[in-house]
Amino acid sequence: MSPVKKIFIVGGTGAQGIPVVRGLVANNGYAVRILTRDPSSRRAQDLVALNPPKVELFQGTFTSETDLRNGYAGCEGAFINIDGFATGEKGELYWATRAYELAIESGITFYVYGNIEFTYKKSGYRPEFRAGHMDGKGRVGEWLLFQHASNKGQTYYNDMKLAIFTTGPYIEMAISAHTPMSPRIETTAEGEQVATWRVPLTAEGAVPHVSLDDCSYYVRWVFDHPSEADGRDLQAAIEHVRYADLAAAFEKVTGHKARFIDTDMETYWLDGPMSSIRNDPAGYLADASDPATMSVKENFTGFWNIFRASGGNTGLARRDYALLDEIFPGRIRSVEQFFRRQDEEARERGSSLWDMVVEMQPLLKNHDD
Repeated sequence: MSPVKKIFIVGGTGAQGIPVVRGLVANNGYAVRILTRDPSSRRAQDLVALNPPKVELFQGTFTSETDLRNGYAGCEGAFINIDGFATGEKGELYWATRAYELAIESGITFYVYGNIEFTYKKSGYRPEFRAGHMDGKGRVGEWLLFQHASNKGQTYYNDMKLAIFTTGPYIEMAISAHTPMSPRIETTAEGEQVATWRVPLTAEGAVPHVSLDDCSYYVRWVFDHPSEADGRDLQAAIEHVRYADLAAAFEKVTGHKARFIDTDMETYWLDGPMSSIRNDPAGYLADASDPATMSVKENFTGFWNIFRASGGNTGLARRDYALLDEIFPGRIRSVEQFFRRQDEEARERGSSLWDMVVEMQPLLKNHDD
């Protein structure tokens, strides 16, 4: 049984944070205190509605040491997922480090960090695999595991347990607006509508997509099993998704035509889903004039190169699916299973998966911000 009763959460109103909170407060499991800049926002109020006695909103920002200290006060656990798309890579390195140090200072007994793997390092630091929003988290994740091993047994550490929860691109991003892999509905010369993913992945490339719903279970499991999770990097995914398979699964589930068209980088950046912001900083609060700030184009060129080199779960981004099966036997295991679940849930609302793509909505919090 976990000794943690109350968890301080940074990133609770984000795409990943919402299902994480849902999982933690289910069955009155844990009380949570969620840091938010705007407690009156729709996302924040939706979280309160999940379980009002168990959800506390705390107004503030993770870029304030005072807010972090006050947020930790009275909590035993912490789930910290810094929004790198807000801060940019440089800001995330600093604030993720300080969040950890302040957790020790505040007496937190179990610290969980929301991470993305450090594939730039895994590539041998090859520049074509640099993706700042991944590297920022990945560096911190590796540093935290090193610090945790080094600090164990030291009196200042208070025997704090630590786990890393590593995700990747959410599979929901493949059916949402304003993401790197947003589809479009195209009309053929014969007048037929086709859901089309035009992304620079290649036929051999694959993305280890993560289901947001599964995040509910994994993070709850981590807090429920602190001794087993301590020092672990739990890396989640449903499967390595080839986009030809994604399109085929979509067509099978919806009955509507779908296709993947491998697109060269130049064309993707001229006409892809992120072409209008390609020169923006990769972090909407980051300083575009700072040499440390990558552009969206630079960042996501590296992102696509990583997954081009990850096909078959043998390249840069890998997952231990046998371990995930053991931890969560009920996990989503294929893109087709995900699409079927989405379609079933949409039909309960009087819609369908096809309608969801025709009328795509944003998923990521930066668009609300």
